[in-house]
This record gives sequence, structure tokens and C-alpha cells, in this order.
Amino acid sequence: MSQLNPRTADALAAIGTFMEVQQEAGYAFGTVRLRGTILAEYLEYILNEEKLPSLTAEELVQTERADAWFEAAHAGETRRRNTLTGPDAVAAYDYQRARIQTYNTFVEYLGLNLRRPYPPSGHGERLEPEQAYKLLRTLAVRRPTGANASTAIRTAAVAAVSAATGHTVPKLQPLDVADVDLERRPVPVITIDEFDHPLDKHTVEILRRWLDVRAGIVKELEGTDPGFLWIPTKPGRARAGVEPPKPGLTRAAVRTLHSAHRTLVLQVVGVPLRPSALLPRR
Repeated sequence: MSQLNPRTADALAAIGTFMEVQQEAGYAFGTVRLRGTILAEYLEYILNEEKLPSLTAEELVQTERADAWFEAAHAGETRRRNTLTGPDAVAAYDYQRARIQTYNTFVEYLGLNLRRPYPPSGHGERLEPEQAYKLLRTLAVRRPTGANASTAIRTAAVAAVSAATGHTVPKLQPLDVADVDLERRPVPVITIDEFDHPLDKHTVEILRRWLDVRAGIVKELEGTDPGFLWIPTKPGRARAGVEPPKPGLTRAAVRTLHSAHRTLVLQVVGVPLRPSALLPRR
């Protein structure tokens, strides 16, 4: 039996099939989820603006409709959440770039020659100090519905340490619990490459919460604590029939920490900022 042409399929159904194809192609869960969110935003905007009950996938991606959506998204008109700079702020550069990438990938899937010019990669957005502090406070106290509490606290702790020390996630990933001294006087410190970085009161508070959560996870091992500071918060997936190690036996991978940060920030403030956005401008 021949397969349906995705171009003539209902747009919402085509988006669902597209996401399945992306998953089967091996794209990361976070990437597939973000692309689904972006395409759903696109479809919802066009249907609402044109007062239409439905569209085919090919009708949805036509240039005029894409132009209208990109312009509205850039102006912040499709935003569902407030932002650190207010509800009327223009869209973040990286998120607009993600919209273009998603659109291009979708039209390629449909077999249509409608690619849009792809902007160059940014140098990573940087938040102003006040914005970074506000984001850290938000991550520490807000947990989206359905989010894993342990992952949220670990993500907030990684972000706080990154902002406090000026180091990126790859530099922080190899740290051990022994590198953290929250009892040091006059100020607590974290040691990175044999250099002691002082920690502010807020970062100490979040780190204590993570260490308490981490202790509960490691307790389930019923053995010696390996000492890794950042550990997985839940078991991974079995591969080739082999069960994954229990959380605590291995370090959390850099990609895991990055993905958790982007996912949580996207859910909380609507922008998938990287941890590097918290680092001071140079």
C-alpha cells in the first residue's frame, strides 16, 4: 500500500509524522521536542490569523504564511510566557534561528524547495548581571509541571556555579564533591584547576539543596559513594539488552547537563538559553 503524500496531509498530522521521522533518524529528544513546539506555534498562529479550521502541510509552509509567522514571532507576538526583559521584547536571536532551522528541515521533509536563508551562528547570548541573577532565582524556585525535581535542582546548581566561577559546563562536569567546601571561612569555595572560587550566598544555598538531593540518590547504591558532584538523577535506557548503571555510579555527561539546562530554561522562561548565557561578558 502506497504511503500518503505528506504535502497533502493535514498539517497537524504531517507535523506529528515529521517528529516520528526525526526520532527514528536519531535526533536528540530535546531537538525533536523543540521542533514540534515551533511547528505547532507556526500552525496555531496561521490558523488563528486566517480564521481557518485546517490546512495541508504544503499550504502551511507557503512563503507568504512563513513570512507572516516569522515577522510576528520576531516581534514577540507568538510568545506564551513572559521573559526576563518583559512580555513585549523581541524574540531571542537563537530562538529565531531555531525557527528557521526547523522550517527548513520541515520543508525538506515535504520535498519542497522553500528553504529560507540561514543566519550565521551567534556567539551565544549573554544576559546582563541582573537578568542572570533573576534567571538563577527563577530556576531555583520554579519547577514546571511534570519536570523532574532532582533534575531541576541539579540544573539550577550547575547554572549557579557556572555564573559564580565563570566556567563553562565542560569545565565543571569533572568536579567531585570533595572540590566543594561550603564550610570554608570566611567564604565557601569551590576548587577548579587548583584555584579556589568564592561562592555567594545564593549559590551556596542551591548547592546545599543539590547535595542533599544527591545524597538521597547515592544512598540507593548501598555502597561506596564514587564522589562525582554531578550525577544522573534517573536511570538511563537499556542498550542492547544491557541495563544502565544506577544513578550515582557515573558522572552526568556534558550533553546531559546542557540538555537539562536548555529544557528547563525553555519551560520556565520560554527561551532555550545555553548555560554560557550566564557567564559575564568579556
